[in-house]
Order: sequence, then structure tokens, then C-alpha cells
Amino acid sequence: MKMYLVMAMRKPSFDNAAVAPHKAFLDALTAEGKLHLTGGFSDGSGGAYLLKNVADLAEAQAIVAADPLVLMDSSELTV
Repeated sequence: MKMYLVMAMRKPSFDNAAVAPHKAFLDALTAEGKLHLTGGFSDGSGGAYLLKNVADLAEAQAIVAADPLVLMDSSELTV
């Protein structure tokens, strides 16, 4: 199974209001069977999640583009 690692690093302008929508986004990915693992970094700099059941890099990038952390410009996400 091919998986995609998503690194989410907080920007200096990080907005805590993005946390709840981001968690809801991850819950939706779990319900769709597309989230394998997720977790925040202990130093508070960001976190990571692992996508599964994704056809290719383009689909993974499209999923990440819809993450509230991106939409609210709070974190930089890299697949």
C-alpha cells in the first residue's frame, strides 16, 4: 500500500482557531478510510499525518489543499 506523509509546520502567524476545523478534517479523512496515522510534535512546531488509500501524489496534494490549516494560512503543509 502506498502512503503519503504530510508535514504540517506552524507559521509564525498560526491561528489557534484552525485547530478544531483541522481535527474535524482529519476525522472526515478517517471516516473515508484515507487517514492512517496522525500526531502533533511535542515541541508545538506542528505535526504530521499519513494518508492511505490515495491514488497518487496529485490526489494527496488535493486533499492537503483542502486542510483548514492551509485554508486559514496557519501552517505550511508538505506532502
